[in-house]
Amino acid sequence: MEKIFVKGCEAVAEAAVRAGCRFFAGYPITPQNEVPEYLARKLPQVGGIFVQAESEIASISMVFGAAAGGTRSMTSSASTGVSLMSEGISALAGAHLPAVICNFQRSGPGISNIQPSQQDYNQATKAHGHGAFRMLVLAPSTLQEAADMTYRAFDLADKYLNPVYLLLDGFTGAMMEPIVFPDPKSDEWILENKASKAGWALFDGNLREERRRAMGGRNDQEPDNIASAEMYERWKGTEVEYEETLTDDAELIITAYGISARFAGAAVKKLREEGLKVGLIRPVKVYPFPEEAFDKLDYTRVRGILSVEMSIPANFAEDVKYAACRRAPVKTCLSSGGNILELDAILDAARELYGSR
Repeated sequence: MEKIFVKGCEAVAEAAVRAGCRFFAGYPITPQNEVPEYLARKLPQVGGIFVQAESEIASISMVFGAAAGGTRSMTSSASTGVSLMSEGISALAGAHLPAVICNFQRSGPGISNIQPSQQDYNQATKAHGHGAFRMLVLAPSTLQEAADMTYRAFDLADKYLNPVYLLLDGFTGAMMEPIVFPDPKSDEWILENKASKAGWALFDGNLREERRRAMGGRNDQEPDNIASAEMYERWKGTEVEYEETLTDDAELIITAYGISARFAGAAVKKLREEGLKVGLIRPVKVYPFPEEAFDKLDYTRVRGILSVEMSIPANFAEDVKYAACRRAPVKTCLSSGGNILELDAILDAARELYGSR
């Protein structure tokens, strides 16, 4: 299969088109500008629609409309832009509409700067909008995963009639790697997929009454909220996804997600060469969080857990501490403000924790 050397933003954009995405609305913001730039060229070539909206708020509202019509739809932004979209994302979840949201994180808070970060973890997994809804949150660590997860995100959105979130970062968006793209969905498949949504989607001005009530607000929301809560609970059994490396005999666990997991993996390899029994747990989805990966550990052997992320204060580490449940000390190795994690910093923190017992 042919490998193509591409940037991260372009990998996400091309994978979306191949997955059958035929509507994109977005607003320029670094470091993800290559996503709308690519789709502005590509979508018209395949019969899709690209809109550069006047704002992020307008973008997510347009995605709502396209998704309500049964079209596979997506938007992308970076940190501050996603914050502006939060009400619209909540509306998508409340109306049970499938869509894909990509966040190429930049450092913050406030208006932030354009450097890469992982400071939106809590926003992505816990506070992406009002109303206590949840989304599946996929966190690729390679560009091959970024393409594959983007492609899969549309299927997950359709399966659960719920928005799906891709948590990336500025580093991932700018770097280049060779990848193999998934096969594109055929025009026939795209038409059949849209037709399959006739039971709920807005076609020719017709909309089922229950969907109209969901979109417009109603007073009898509790049954719907209960059904959504039950779906989120089922995800903990069906949608947990993580990767383990050399954990069977590990006396120290390093854990990280996304781009930080690549640095963490390099640290594990180096520490193993030094004779230290170190393993890696990498959440592939950060929601639902893979608590079971930490439950399986032998805490009579594990000296500690080192949580690695590009965020100060730590976000991801809080979920790690909850999963470890005081069975082992959890320490952090952090960077922030657009500073990339240094391998030596991870190595030093791991050696210190390894020898502290």
